[in-house]
Amino acid sequence: MLAVGPRFFDTMRIPLLAGRPFTPADFESTYKVTIVNRAFVRRYLENRSPLGLHMGGSGSKEDPGEEIIGVVGDAKYDDLKKEIEPTAYIPFKRGGANFELRTSATPEALIPAAREIISQLDSHLPAPDFKTQTEQIDRSLFRERLVAHLSSFFGLLALALACVGLYGLLSYEVTRRTREIGIRTALGAQQRDVLRLVVGQGIAVAVIGAVAGIAGAFGLTRYLQSLLYGVRPTDPATFSGVAMLLTLVALTACYIPARRATRVDPMVALRYE
Repeated sequence: MLAVGPRFFDTMRIPLLAGRPFTPADFESTYKVTIVNRAFVRRYLENRSPLGLHMGGSGSKEDPGEEIIGVVGDAKYDDLKKEIEPTAYIPFKRGGANFELRTSATPEALIPAAREIISQLDSHLPAPDFKTQTEQIDRSLFRERLVAHLSSFFGLLALALACVGLYGLLSYEVTRRTREIGIRTALGAQQRDVLRLVVGQGIAVAVIGAVAGIAGAFGLTRYLQSLLYGVRPTDPATFSGVAMLLTLVALTACYIPARRATRVDPMVALRYE
């Protein structure tokens, strides 16, 4: 349950879905009212209309509890990684409070004016600690963004090493088959047939590796989803892009040595060690 002030929902851009918002009279009256979010309605009211219902209290005329006067959209607060929880809002009447200011200009430019206004109201008040909403979000996601940047760096490094290793391995294997290519050429095999055979085998190896890698990535990204905010378990664009890149590397690694070998005189190729 959260205690909020006037125009809280307008300031935080939380839409009103049904009923009415708090009025100035709600903050002065002893009659208790509350506004709930959509998650509250789904979990506790099974999507029934909550307007006019009472929550809490003993149910008697003396203590009917808080009357639900409105329904607002769902929102997150202290942790972006948490699931949206059922929330009830009540009028703020006493105690400590945090204030939110919305501006169409740069938020930092409003801080000196806000400090001056507070100082004019009461010079004995302690200096308030101003933070922009963007700054608060950045601080809350610092660890996640650091992990994301490091993961991206090492991921790109691993991809580069995989490309270099794949190219070197396949080109070496094709070069080792120079004698075989010479024999096939001497027996009448056409250049396009030899290229199709060698390149096809190399592409098959790359495709098998890509399928195995994607299968492993599915399990890894599901683990990362619990560590990072906004990471989906599957990313078709990334998976297909990496698979196409490795397939292209395999195609190049097989085609260039095979084409060079087919141009060598068959007698020279037969003597190749």
